[in-house]
Amino acid sequence: MSDLVEATIDGQTVRISPGTTIFDAARRLGITIPTVCHLPPQEPVGVCRLCVVDVGERVLAASCARVVTSGMKVVTESETITTVRRTLVELLLADHGAPCARQKESGDCELELRAHELGALLGRYRPGPPRRPIAGWAPHDDSHPNIAVDHTGCIVCDRCVRACTDIAHNDVIGRAGKGNGTVITFDTGRLMGESSCVSCGECMVSCPTGALMNKGFGEARIPGQPVAPEALIAIRGPDGERSLFDGISPGFLAKTLGPCRNDGAVVERRFRAGAIICREGDFGSTAFYIRTGRVGVSITTPLSRVRNPGPLRRFGLKMKSLLVSEPEKDHRARPGSMIPIDAPVDLPRAHPVAELGPGDLFGEMTCLNFYPRSATVRALEDTVVLEMLRPVLQILLRSKSFRAQMDAAYRARALETHLRSVPVLADLSPDFIEHLRGRVELMPLAPGEVVCRQGEPADSFYLVRLGFVKVSQHFKGGNLVLAYHGRGDFFGETALLSGEPRNATCTAVDHVELVRIGADDFHLMLERYPSIARQFAEEAARRSQQSREQQALSSNIDVEEFLEQGLMQAQSLLLLDLDRCTRCDLCVKACADAHDGVTRLVREGLRYDKYLVATSCRQCRDPLCMIGCPVGSIRRRETLEIQIEDWCIGCGVCAENCPYGNINMHSFRVLTEDPERRGYTMEAVRE
Repeated sequence: MSDLVEATIDGQTVRISPGTTIFDAARRLGITIPTVCHLPPQEPVGVCRLCVVDVGERVLAASCARVVTSGMKVVTESETITTVRRTLVELLLADHGAPCARQKESGDCELELRAHELGALLGRYRPGPPRRPIAGWAPHDDSHPNIAVDHTGCIVCDRCVRACTDIAHNDVIGRAGKGNGTVITFDTGRLMGESSCVSCGECMVSCPTGALMNKGFGEARIPGQPVAPEALIAIRGPDGERSLFDGISPGFLAKTLGPCRNDGAVVERRFRAGAIICREGDFGSTAFYIRTGRVGVSITTPLSRVRNPGPLRRFGLKMKSLLVSEPEKDHRARPGSMIPIDAPVDLPRAHPVAELGPGDLFGEMTCLNFYPRSATVRALEDTVVLEMLRPVLQILLRSKSFRAQMDAAYRARALETHLRSVPVLADLSPDFIEHLRGRVELMPLAPGEVVCRQGEPADSFYLVRLGFVKVSQHFKGGNLVLAYHGRGDFFGETALLSGEPRNATCTAVDHVELVRIGADDFHLMLERYPSIARQFAEEAARRSQQSREQQALSSNIDVEEFLEQGLMQAQSLLLLDLDRCTRCDLCVKACADAHDGVTRLVREGLRYDKYLVATSCRQCRDPLCMIGCPVGSIRRRETLEIQIEDWCIGCGVCAENCPYGNINMHSFRVLTEDPERRGYTMEAVRE
């Protein structure tokens, strides 16, 4: 006990351990000293100085940083101290922009509460010059999916910096600038949404003002049993050790998912064996995490079961499509052997069925990008899932722990299937796949983020795991979109093979996840597998030839001439000479006969003098119809012709995206399995 330090605070004696600050010693006596910059257990820094006290010296001392010494007599309240604190608050308010977002929403901005307690005057001091510390900095930053950043409410108290560095150990937030221009930045000058922030929420919970605010989810709710934040933290991953929300601040979860905000943002749903969780083609905005049980994932409307009314001469062909399935080996040598879906597995085209179990996440693409469901999911046994809204999924995907859990599951279970679903890579041996398992890099990208630029040196080969990547080339006539790569596609091999710079720019269209294979591993693969090297060389030659042809065509394009009508996007136009046309409509009927009774030609459209630009596919330079297909069934052939593969699920996204009305939906009849009748039943769907 002789090691204790004895001091007096406001006339009360306190005996404490050496090294204890005045602020902490006063708290033990029940004395509250106001502060804005200090939030235990963070280390004190004495930034705001509101916690000043009188220790009998010439100047007042910051109690959060000043250590108690033996015999010290401390006064925490006096007229002088109150005046100093009031002046300090008024100086902080000059650059605060009161009332801030937090004060407007909940009325608990700590700075403005201190100002009210001390009787501070708003606007007593004029604000300093606008802060412009670094290039690209802006007062408002809305780039992060879960946290809104308002630098006008920031008082640079450093609480977010210490929370990110000392508590969460993420080292994302720091300071930039100097003097009045000092601001908080992310990864030394990036926007918060573009930084390495993992959405742990510690910074937002620590912020005393409205500078960092939870965006909230509006009025969105999911039917089901809401899961409380404390229950979410207790949920374990499939390994039984890590929590689903490991690394996420409990305070952040409470503010984000608590009953006062979004108690329906995460719900627990129970499905009995045989119950359908979601159907292909349906639109949604949620993702599912399997806690217990198993589910079956399938596409229930492949072309082999479609029945369109037609002439008798097609009857035999249609009977064959009902009774005979194409063997999988027929598809291994060409694109389409595997159907990409919104789950950690792909489906074999010959038998599009797979299973998922505890710890699996499905529905990411639908949730993040608002695309239709790509497959039907049915409970194979009694199953419990967590259904979550988009902001919750974004929090999870930014979490280091959850990301590691998903990445480990992908490497262990899905990487081999993903690689073998790419026809060029189908012959990789298990040994080489095992070599790649620990070396590939999983890359998440935000919408609009550039993967690689035309003219840059090549150092990687990429596989698309989730989302869509736009591949475009710049020519004299403008930019030409060569392709939209979705799940199961690849890019980056041409420059690696030739040793030349990248010949195209690749950009994330939406939320994208890529599998990156480094140049060394790519070249090692080519050395070990000559057949794969040969196929890559053929593909690279095809793409290079296509690029040269397009460059030759584009050099003669006058973009300005066609801007008004949008014809500059067209690669192929069907023109009718109205002086010669007799309006017999035989061209429309012939098109219908060639396509099972559904015409792809409409004798309407733009008119130029005596010519009519008929309504038919233009094979656009930037084919917007290819964006968002949940199963990757719409694609561009080597001839630049747009085609829709026969595993289309009829969701209608391509028709909605086409700005020219050249894709239309038509009803047809489909056979679906009827277990009760031990056969099939007819069900009307869309094509």
